[in-house]
Amino acid sequence: MERATQPAGHRLRRGRVSEPGRIYLVTANCWNRHTVFREFESGRAVVGGLREAEDLAETWCFVVMPDHIHWLMQLRDGASLERAVGKVKARATLRLRNLRPELAEARIWQPGFHDRALRRYEDLRAVARYVVANPLRAGLVERIEDYPLWDACWL
Repeated sequence: MERATQPAGHRLRRGRVSEPGRIYLVTANCWNRHTVFREFESGRAVVGGLREAEDLAETWCFVVMPDHIHWLMQLRDGASLERAVGKVKARATLRLRNLRPELAEARIWQPGFHDRALRRYEDLRAVARYVVANPLRAGLVERIEDYPLWDACWL
């Protein structure tokens, strides 16, 4: 008997609960980890998608890496993780395809996303520093001030 194949993303959804008011650290990867966002303007398409999702989630900080994003956010009332991340991906994809017509038929995102709900006692600023320092750890820049695709609400 043949078993139906299911994308691995379904395992990411198992046990996921969306809690309005909860702060989450979300990571979403590009399809096959392609470096779709390596150019500044392509990364700005994602930033635009994050801004368009403000009705669903408040952004504490984010960083757009060449092949993935990290988003520290707080869900608003009535919003779910799937809906908020789905909106970011959809809006960023639309913006990216308008900017780069050669991507009109390309898959941009890996299905699903990874999330971690922050515990009440966790230091939000320490988590934000970790997120924003991703370009440093990846060796993309020597100073975070030199990396253009990040922001934090404390600035």
